[in-house]
Amino acid sequence: MKRHLLATALAAVSLTWAASPAAWAKEPAAALAPAASPEALGFDSARLKRLDAAMAKAVADGRVAGVQTLLARHGQVVAFNTHGKANLETGAGLEKDAIFRIYSMSKPVTGVAMMILFEEGRWRLDDPITKFLPEMKDLKVWKGLDAKGQPVLEPVKRPPTMRELMSHTAGFGYGLSDKHPVDQMFRDQRVLGASDLKDLTAKVAAIPLMYPPGEQWSYSVAVDLQGAVVERLSGQALGDFLEARLFKPLKMNDTGFYTGADKASRLAAVYIGNPDTGRIEEAKTLFNQPIQDFTRKPVLESGGGGLVSTTRDYARFAQMIANGGELDGVRILSPASVELMGTNVIPAAALVSSNGSTSSSFNEAVGFGLDFMVVNDPRKAGSLEGKGTMSWGGAAGTWFWVDRANDVVFVGMIQRYGGTGGDDLGGLSRTLVYQALVDPAK
Repeated sequence: MKRHLLATALAAVSLTWAASPAAWAKEPAAALAPAASPEALGFDSARLKRLDAAMAKAVADGRVAGVQTLLARHGQVVAFNTHGKANLETGAGLEKDAIFRIYSMSKPVTGVAMMILFEEGRWRLDDPITKFLPEMKDLKVWKGLDAKGQPVLEPVKRPPTMRELMSHTAGFGYGLSDKHPVDQMFRDQRVLGASDLKDLTAKVAAIPLMYPPGEQWSYSVAVDLQGAVVERLSGQALGDFLEARLFKPLKMNDTGFYTGADKASRLAAVYIGNPDTGRIEEAKTLFNQPIQDFTRKPVLESGGGGLVSTTRDYARFAQMIANGGELDGVRILSPASVELMGTNVIPAAALVSSNGSTSSSFNEAVGFGLDFMVVNDPRKAGSLEGKGTMSWGGAAGTWFWVDRANDVVFVGMIQRYGGTGGDDLGGLSRTLVYQALVDPAK
């Protein structure tokens, strides 16, 4: 009898709880909804105005046509601001749904595609790349020139690994400059102008490595080769894989390898500084090649630099990383995989002797994970962000970072090759964001 009464009482309590709206679990707010106020998320509004003023000044000074920034914390938008024009010739304003060429900010996206396949057991970090790219079986290493000025090449002692492919330590060139003979070969062979990823892979396989695998960090064509791996493992074109496994699930509706005719008017014009006039003008070429027409489907889907996106779309991608692989109930990666991508994988010897790139050099404080730059020791690096901040940028001046320690996401969009010709907006924005984060415990 006592048991019956107890069961009846428990059932009544259960029904009361279930019927009470106050007891229902709250649905989580959608990602990147506006915050109630900057102060609610630990920011000082007055101090945060310094960020907006600096971005506005870059436009007023004529260094960029327009700039757009989005700052979020705890998945809420603290500030989403726009200054300037999308096109100086037409006078079109820079709208919040403007589409930008993000170039190398494509690389972390391709890296996530690779990690999706990693989680399916399709590849491992220490697999040789020849397991997936058999064209690379006869790679040579550049050793210099002989007395007659002819290249001296040596066979590699071992093929690069997937870990090295995803951290720019495999030894490949790129062709973004012509300072190294291998990069000049990339330009001569028009590697980045290949007809498709199969053609690109064949071209790269015929060019020597700049150095033996694992010995140095050098910005490279490696992420385009990752795109080839994604195609071969998935059986899909890279763009189709990204659409199905990333863009559609994350509701990145304006991200892809081209805009299409219906969205072409939203593509912001791209500029370059003229050293003779001191002014910016619309750019016609990039790396000695005509600028790609991003309104039409490309012949080469470049995982290393071919995507276009909006500020809000890319913020959704970044917020997914900040959340440990999930956004709005959709899981793309496990937290452990995101942690792996944000862990420095460059060997210590390569880390301190790296030749870096035009905008980044690596040392004990700043390293490189799997398709992300990683801040190992921010104070030693002279920066204010949190330990483990993951980031990268693009050739037209775009930049972003994900600070999981402070749960901060930032995306900055401009369209100017070679940076802003003055302040580094990426570095400046970091300082101005964190000087305004006065109550990080919130």
